[in-house]
Amino acid sequence: MLIPAVVDLAARNADWQAFVFSSLITGLLGLLLSVALGGALSEGLNTRQTFVLTTLAWITLPAFGALPFLWLGVGYADAVFEAVSGFTTTGSTVLSGLDSLPPGLLVWRSLMQWMGGVGIVVMAIVLLPFLRIGGMQLFQTESSDRSEKIVSRSVELIRLIGLSYLFLTTCCMFAYWATGMSPFDAINHAFTTIATGGYSTHDVSFSYFKNPATAWFAVLFMIVGALPFVLLIQALRGQPFMLWRDPQVRAFLGFVIIVSLSVTIYLGIKHRVPFDDALLMSTFNMISVVTGTGYAYGDYTTWGAPIVVLALLLKFVGGCTGSTTGGIKVFRFLVFFGTVRAHLRRMVRPNRVISEEYGASRLTSELSFSVLAFLVVYMGAVGVFTLILSAFDLDLITALSAAATAVGNVGPGLGPVIGPTGNFAPLPDGAKWILSFAMLIGRLELFTVIILLDPDFWSR
Repeated sequence: MLIPAVVDLAARNADWQAFVFSSLITGLLGLLLSVALGGALSEGLNTRQTFVLTTLAWITLPAFGALPFLWLGVGYADAVFEAVSGFTTTGSTVLSGLDSLPPGLLVWRSLMQWMGGVGIVVMAIVLLPFLRIGGMQLFQTESSDRSEKIVSRSVELIRLIGLSYLFLTTCCMFAYWATGMSPFDAINHAFTTIATGGYSTHDVSFSYFKNPATAWFAVLFMIVGALPFVLLIQALRGQPFMLWRDPQVRAFLGFVIIVSLSVTIYLGIKHRVPFDDALLMSTFNMISVVTGTGYAYGDYTTWGAPIVVLALLLKFVGGCTGSTTGGIKVFRFLVFFGTVRAHLRRMVRPNRVISEEYGASRLTSELSFSVLAFLVVYMGAVGVFTLILSAFDLDLITALSAAATAVGNVGPGLGPVIGPTGNFAPLPDGAKWILSFAMLIGRLELFTVIILLDPDFWSR
């Protein structure tokens, strides 16, 4: 919080006080908690403690992250919504007039997404395999101890993740700067691109920047943010082929290429858009939706009903596991289709022994069931939130896309209100609270929160 305070001070903006007071409150309470607990958790965490701590951490971060917005006169529901959207890297916003907002506030929004992005990667690599959520046990590594304790070896992995994350952010910043962005815009957009968050410093998002090279660099780094960070670390350490050996990386890259080219052809035939313009607009917007970044390069909802439906479906996809993206994730689709294919083969030859595999790993029935359960709960959650939002007199497109956006941590929804050229400010406060909760449980992979509602979880 002191970083945006310094930015406002340098710009001679009085709003620096909001960040200083917020940092004092946050720092004081954090210090009191640290002193009160002492070394109580030095021996590690068991499974139940990890579930509780993970959920409470993601509730606490936006609760304190909202303080600067409150000091600056933003309503309570709006402040919490903006902070939750920031830390979960959803990218939905209730703020307008971004071009005229104080620089410190813009930096704070970008910082929230940047911190949230690296937090998501650490959670996905270190905690979720340990908690065995949604098939994540498939990615259990040496940093995820099987003896019910999270061990200190994960600290080294977290350090490598942090250094790689910082390095990629720096590369993105210099790429933006070299293509004509101001240093201020380059820093902010580098933070939110690598985090696949999508907060911008301009109301029209990336349409503000006229150099096509800027948009192509955004495409590149959105894809980088959607790749598994463990494999990115290995690539940076001299093993680039490790990325291509991962089935989900090949599937993800192949999928976005096919979708982007299909939309390019559609724009050329239907709207007579020149090939180079169509390729840039389709690739940028489709990758932005798939990765959950939420940047906009023009309003793709005006391209016709097929593109609107496609954008809605793409909100469910997401990137690779261990990345900063939201959504269902590519590996779960691979496991799902593999399970369905195996089931079809058994229907033809009931006595045949069929082994389901993911890369070099054999899929157990427990893992397949875990993925299928996640898919059912995920779609059910979107349906429930759509129903609840419709009670606030929202139309079907707005309610459904808002629910899908929140649970998938994608960014803008569809329709004239919350679409790529709108924001969530017109929604009732009740709907914003519901969406804030949806963003949190979506980022926590649903089961991390749902399991806390089970009475058996709390029984000894």
